[in-house]
Amino acid sequence: MKTISEFLTNDHQRCDDLFIAAETAVSTSNWDEARSLFEQFHDATQSHFAMEEEVLFRAFELQTGTNEGPTAVMRREHEQIRGLLSRLSEALEKADKLAYLGYSETLNIMLQQHNLKEESILYQMADRVLHKRAEEVMEAMYHFSSVA
Repeated sequence: MKTISEFLTNDHQRCDDLFIAAETAVSTSNWDEARSLFEQFHDATQSHFAMEEEVLFRAFELQTGTNEGPTAVMRREHEQIRGLLSRLSEALEKADKLAYLGYSETLNIMLQQHNLKEESILYQMADRVLHKRAEEVMEAMYHFSSVA
């Protein structure tokens, strides 16, 4: 049986792969491909956030009795990431390679730090706290997934 940690870490990798592909297309000024790949990345990221915010965080908070701590931090970071996604979208609309790559560099650093915190702290805690409900939680997250 897959763990919550494995499930979400695999989804991080899928999002990361799309992010890299979009950035590569921008760097070669292949704007149609860049827009398509960015849209896929954007949708995958929003689906990932929905899985976490609507399912994982709620289950975790219900089980632990608090909505402070790691889930509050992750929600704030999701908002910061959403802001950068908007800036990337605007740069794509203008075919502004320099702006896109600048925002992309910032987002890359933010995502690496964010994902590391989730994978090494929050997901590990969720595996322990939600172990009896893991299958139910993953099933619910799968319905939010853009690969469902």
